[in-house]
Amino acid sequence: MQSLNNLGALAGRILMGLIFTLSGLMKFTHLAGTVAMMEKMAGMSTMVYPQAIAAAIIELGGGLLLMMGFHSRAVAFILFLFLIPVTLLFHIIPGGQMNQVNTMKNFAIMGGLLIVATQGGGGLSIDDR
Repeated sequence: MQSLNNLGALAGRILMGLIFTLSGLMKFTHLAGTVAMMEKMAGMSTMVYPQAIAAAIIELGGGLLLMMGFHSRAVAFILFLFLIPVTLLFHIIPGGQMNQVNTMKNFAIMGGLLIVATQGGGGLSIDDR
């Protein structure tokens, strides 16, 4: 039973980490588009470029660390906190049906991150070694 729990924790970390890793990579490879989207959707006008870089670093680094299970609890909590303003600024406030879907997706991810933040990364994590 413990090995099933460990495999489930590993799969969950990989699936949650994957969305952050891919999103961070996309931000880095399409930085101008990310900045333009942030300016348009969230009405940001100052310090947008550094914020886009910071978001890309948090997503890419956090996603990779989460998948590896390195400092799982802290990384999951940081990503949880990161999703709060992201969800508010880019999904809830603009509204619309697709934004509602993305809001609910973020809530689900936030729930999974809270589980990792409170329960840890499981037996198949760097933390457990």
